[in-house]
Amino acid sequence: MSLSYEFSIGSVRAKEKSLFTSSDAEQMLALKNENELIRFLRDKGYGDGNTVDEIIESNTEKMWKYIKSVAPDFDLFYPFFIQNDIHNLKTVLKGVMSERKPDEFLIEPCSIKIEDMKKAVENRRFENFPLWLRRPANRAYQILAETKDARLSDAYIDKAVLSQLLVEGKKSGSKFLQEYFGTLVFYANVKAALRGARMTVRRLFYEKALCECDGLSKDDVIRFAMQGHEALVKYLSKIDAFGCKKAMEAYAKSASEFEKFVDNRLVGLARSMCRLTSEGPEPLVGYYIGCVYERKMIYIIASGLKTETPPEKIRERLRDIYG
Repeated sequence: MSLSYEFSIGSVRAKEKSLFTSSDAEQMLALKNENELIRFLRDKGYGDGNTVDEIIESNTEKMWKYIKSVAPDFDLFYPFFIQNDIHNLKTVLKGVMSERKPDEFLIEPCSIKIEDMKKAVENRRFENFPLWLRRPANRAYQILAETKDARLSDAYIDKAVLSQLLVEGKKSGSKFLQEYFGTLVFYANVKAALRGARMTVRRLFYEKALCECDGLSKDDVIRFAMQGHEALVKYLSKIDAFGCKKAMEAYAKSASEFEKFVDNRLVGLARSMCRLTSEGPEPLVGYYIGCVYERKMIYIIASGLKTETPPEKIRERLRDIYG
């Protein structure tokens, strides 16, 4: 029997109740060490394992099993898988070039099987990759092999996936996914430009790393970036699109505040466009994004407990949650 969104929405609304709340976050912040956090997560039924990583991995497996069981169209999640593909491709490329095994750094789910990814890179045969990725993958391989320039090699691949995310957003027919990936790509461009300006990279890097997107002129970004970090920040601080002015106010405080702003904007989109929707695929995608930010919260708290960071400092780093 084929599934309907009416069924999946009813199911996911009940499932959302299992997501951690602000109250749960406060309980975790009150824990004394990582072992107490592990016990807390297991007692809550979040996942199984003897480490935070194992428990999160267990939870992620359960999440995907659930989503697959209720999603009328599982292909809707393809744009999220290709982001993992890109991570894996860059990791395998560097592993092959340095003759190191990258297995522990590879992540799933992905649209290109990990073994297929490794064979493609080892043999430099990318014809079975999606069409949009074949040439960038080959060029990234060539650059890394000939110049060892990992930054430029990554730029070719990053630009390819950013452009494809915009394509996938439009193809989905979902207003939320178009807005979500539009925001994600906008800030990926901003981050790449700021990073390049701090390091005074060549113009070639910007040309290959930045993609065309709404709200940002690639030519203007490159022009100001080439003038230096201060000039670029001043330019970006005048842009209204996607809340960029406020983002740059956060950037003026610290890079971590900027990252937090971007994350909060993305999860805020999901909260406003998915939690209040009673039809279509958005509630299911929103639940997935809620799980992603739930994991981020756990990682931030775990890291703080490991380094014995005061709870108030850990709290400052926490992102908004979906619930």
